[in-house]
Amino acid sequence: MFQFAVAVLATWRVAHLVAREDGPGDVLARIRGRLGHTTVGKMMDCLYCLSVWVAAPAALWMTRVPWDWLMTLLAVSGAACLLDRLVPAAPEPVVIQPLDPVRESEGRHELLRTTTDSAT
Repeated sequence: MFQFAVAVLATWRVAHLVAREDGPGDVLARIRGRLGHTTVGKMMDCLYCLSVWVAAPAALWMTRVPWDWLMTLLAVSGAACLLDRLVPAAPEPVVIQPLDPVRESEGRHELLRTTTDSAT
């Protein structure tokens, strides 16, 4: 059971790293950019596709019997996919945009007063 848990976690981590992260020094982002819309490039964008290929050596670590290896590969890949669905996605980064120069040049805003009321 311990080997299975380790294989699932390792499969998820490597597949997530390759599919959704830039990697150290943005290496993975550059590789994905160069591969573009090729078959390998599309595969690198899909965590579920990657989990099958990453699970293959992990399953081999657990068993060498061919049918057991195939079933273990599918189980590890499936569990990694389920784990990905359970882990909440990181929120989108906040992007601060400059103010619209057209509105600033008008010198007015519908919610702000531009003059003071001296009567109060």
